[in-house]
Amino acid sequence: MKFLLLHYFDENELDFAAEPDDSDPIQQELQAWVTEMEATGVKLDGGRLRPSTETVTLRIRDGQHLLTDGPFAETKEQIAGFDVLECDSLAEAIEVAYRHPSARAGTFELRRFWA
Repeated sequence: MKFLLLHYFDENELDFAAEPDDSDPIQQELQAWVTEMEATGVKLDGGRLRPSTETVTLRIRDGQHLLTDGPFAETKEQIAGFDVLECDSLAEAIEVAYRHPSARAGTFELRRFWA
C-alpha cells in the first residue's frame, strides 16, 4: 500500500534560508531515518518544500481561473515536506511515521493513496 506522509510545521520555527547542517544531531538522525527507509524500500520519494509564502493557489469557479499568491488556508502550520511510503499496512505506515525524527516537532498527516 502506498501512503503520503505530509509534514506540517509552524513556519515561524523553520529557517528556510539555511541549508541542512550535516553536523547537527537532528539532521544526522533525519538522514539515518531516510537512509534506512530508502534501503528497506519503504521510502519511495520525498522532500523539503519551499515556504508557503512562495505558494501559488489555483481554483476554477464559474469558469473563471483564479490564481492567488500564498496559501489559501490560513493556518498556523503549513506543509513543509512530504514522503511517499510503501508499507504492507496502515499500522506499519504509522510505525514508520512515528520513527521519523520530525514527528517530535511538527504534525504529520498520513494518507493512503486511492489505488
